Amino acid sequence: MSENQVYDICIVGGGIVGAATAYSFQQAYPELKVLLIEKENRPAPHQTGHNSGVIHSGIYYKPGSFKAKNCVKGKDQLIAFAKEHGVKHDVCGKIIVATEEKELPQMDKVFNNGKANGLSDIEYIGPEKIREIEPHCTGIKGIWVPYTGIIDFVGATAKMLEITEALNASSKVVFNEEVLSYKEEAGLKNIKTKRSSYKAKYMVFCGGLQSDRLARKDGVELDMAIVGFRGDYYELAEHAKHKVRNLIYPVPNPEFPFLGVHFTRMTDGSVECGPNAVFTFKREGYGKTDFNLRDTAEALSFKGTWNLLFNHFGFAWNEYRRAFSKRLFLQTLQRLIPDLTMDDIVPGRAGVRAMALGLDGDTIDDFRIEQKGNSLHVLNAPSPAATASLAIGDQIREMAEERFSLREVIGQ
Repeated sequence: MSENQVYDICIVGGGIVGAATAYSFQQAYPELKVLLIEKENRPAPHQTGHNSGVIHSGIYYKPGSFKAKNCVKGKDQLIAFAKEHGVKHDVCGKIIVATEEKELPQMDKVFNNGKANGLSDIEYIGPEKIREIEPHCTGIKGIWVPYTGIIDFVGATAKMLEITEALNASSKVVFNEEVLSYKEEAGLKNIKTKRSSYKAKYMVFCGGLQSDRLARKDGVELDMAIVGFRGDYYELAEHAKHKVRNLIYPVPNPEFPFLGVHFTRMTDGSVECGPNAVFTFKREGYGKTDFNLRDTAEALSFKGTWNLLFNHFGFAWNEYRRAFSKRLFLQTLQRLIPDLTMDDIVPGRAGVRAMALGLDGDTIDDFRIEQKGNSLHVLNAPSPAATASLAIGDQIREMAEERFSLREVIGQ
């Protein structure tokens, strides 16, 4: 493809949100010339490819929020997409389990959120039903969530990009190209990568762990920053896989923006246990000792990071200790499955979650998309963004239709 080609839309970032955005544009406007640029050598290389692989139901999220609306709508879109295109998935359901009386008020809040978000088939279950669904799990009360499932998110991302390119021979997906600059001249974005130059009328940034940096380079004034938190997983050893049939979650602690350490049967048959949540010294670092000077300096020079750590010092310290102690990790897992042993779990992979923090140290809980000139920036797309990706992609397209007069751009 000639570098003189002018694209209608350039999307930066080849995770599932970027892929779903490209797919949404191309499905709605087959004549649209779409360019997607990913700096790694494959689709879904970071958050999408390192998450827990769960199709979320929407039970946790505040009714009326973008998270709730997009998750409930997006899960149905994602399941339909997986069925149509042969992406590995299984809507197997999950249980949320309380092990102590003090968790029950929060369990009620989660249940009521689910009902308000349209999940009419969720139900409370007792200890006997918990055991029937998950024979090795022990709890005093649970919620059965039949809408939850598992999926190959990397496969879904790759399929979205494949379809995008197939719909228009002038559209293009490129890998191994990090976007270095994107200056606006004569109404076009002049985009420079390490290998090429491109021109586009509009840009959409789906940069995940790099979203704040991409926005600042585009002149967006931010009152937030991305701080990375690594999540470590263990896997059940082959002889212990029978102890988890599908998905087992704890009642989430309302003080923290994480769902807690849980058990997930993956589409490849493995069973993961985790993740924890540990401040990381490298945004795209998946090892316990990974370090990047720029990432660390930026995170520790941001006031919000210190406020978060000071406000939740006990939680942060316990998470850090557990990251380096198999025994402490096991003790957390045993709250849900008491008969797990040290031999039952083996070290697994890790992921890094992009946490958008305000100056006060509070996490920005909902999706956040902002416009700057001829660009849209997805500044915050936390879980359940992968589940909601197709709905988010549609939302971005609709914003572009409104703000960029997209139909006029392509002559409709």
